[in-house]
Amino acid sequence: MAGQSPLERQWLILRTLCARRYGATIRELADEYEVSPRTIQRDLGLLRDLGFPLEPQGGPHGRNHWVATHDAQTPPFSFDVSEILGLYLGRALLEPLAGTVVWDSANTAFRKIKASLGEAALAYFGKLNGLIHRTAFRDSQYAEKSQIIDDLMVGVEDQRMTFITYQSARSTEPLTYDVYPYGLVYHRGSLYLVAMSQHHEEIRTFKLDRITDVGLENLTFQRPADFRLQEYLQHSLGIYRGDGEPQRVVVRFAPEVSRYVAEHHWHHSQRLIPQKDGWLRFEVELASLAELKSWVLGFGAKAMVLEPTSLRDEILAEAQAMLENAAAAQRKASPQSAEH
Repeated sequence: MAGQSPLERQWLILRTLCARRYGATIRELADEYEVSPRTIQRDLGLLRDLGFPLEPQGGPHGRNHWVATHDAQTPPFSFDVSEILGLYLGRALLEPLAGTVVWDSANTAFRKIKASLGEAALAYFGKLNGLIHRTAFRDSQYAEKSQIIDDLMVGVEDQRMTFITYQSARSTEPLTYDVYPYGLVYHRGSLYLVAMSQHHEEIRTFKLDRITDVGLENLTFQRPADFRLQEYLQHSLGIYRGDGEPQRVVVRFAPEVSRYVAEHHWHHSQRLIPQKDGWLRFEVELASLAELKSWVLGFGAKAMVLEPTSLRDEILAEAQAMLENAAAAQRKASPQSAEH
């Protein structure tokens, strides 16, 4: 495990000692992290100076084992130091919800964690923060949607009839719908409301970014006892469920992208079958192909749809339209280029 920065190594030492009931000797830690015993001694001394409850205790053959103890500096709940550190650093994953009730509640918890630690330990945690970075690509921003999210969560929890003002991607103006909110789904950086729509007489998915107003009614509703969000979306690739029965989809991916596809979990029904020519056969059972279509198009010529034929035809039509658009843009740019 050589090559880590001192901060990374010290964090790993903390986790190791918290996880081992009888701790470890300096020699064991030095061998494990491939550094000298003197380096481990310095790390342990630094961690103790920062206020972490680490103590040497007598062990067999006169060797001291360093252990993580529980003393007055340890918070009065059943988290060890590494768990506290994990929660503290995990704040970055909640940043897309900044300004919402979820973020506010999490911040309250973080303040309690900070109150249980000394200034030196907090400064140390601040340095470790730089080891974790979350990109904001495609994230929705919900700081101005705090009240909307709060109201929707009340509607979901209390099963209260709710009206939402919503403007879909295709609408020219917002419309108001009476809905029975069933739950919220967080998908690819955005929140979605899954609700029974009185107007549509079916369960619909509403992107929270497009909800401009929410009102809670005094009337309550009864959510179906067997309704589960996970089961409702089990045949989708994301948040669009589709109306039909699940159908088999087969896509071949070129060697250049096959490893990327194989590294990720896309759907619980997926099957990945490496081919002798280096391509990867991807099989999945889905009821809605809308999200799969855009996903496949993102791979360009490195993805080949084998089944179903309807999806293959849609991909072909989309590719032809893209080619026509590119040709039109080229023709439009050519006279300008000639002038220069």
